[in-house]
Amino acid sequence: MDIEDLMARDSSGDDQKAASPLKSLKLDLDFYKESIKEVALEMMTEGYTLYPIFIAHQHEVSVGEMLLDRNELNTQWTIQVSSFEEFVERGLIKEERKEHFTKNYKNANDFMCLFVIVPEGANFVFYPYGEKR
Repeated sequence: MDIEDLMARDSSGDDQKAASPLKSLKLDLDFYKESIKEVALEMMTEGYTLYPIFIAHQHEVSVGEMLLDRNELNTQWTIQVSSFEEFVERGLIKEERKEHFTKNYKNANDFMCLFVIVPEGANFVFYPYGEKR
């Protein structure tokens, strides 16, 4: 799923408040993307994981490690870093969904894998580091 799909789905109807957090996420991701890519490549190079996952949220989350704190950076979204392995270990990705996840995981050199948490729920989103081709 791309972030635009998530935004379109959440912005249905006249309630513009539902879309605004995701629009601010897009702005923050454009600001954060170089740092996120550097961490993702380092995680893969050092053999920590082949599937880095970045958790985007605006509240407290107990998964992963803090990477970019919205309060310190004066942004809207906090980004924490995790991995496929931690998501499996914690039961966020079920055993029977592991293969589906790894087959659908986009190239980490070109896309960041985000687990976006909003009040309505959470979903995986792949966001490009560069311009869409």
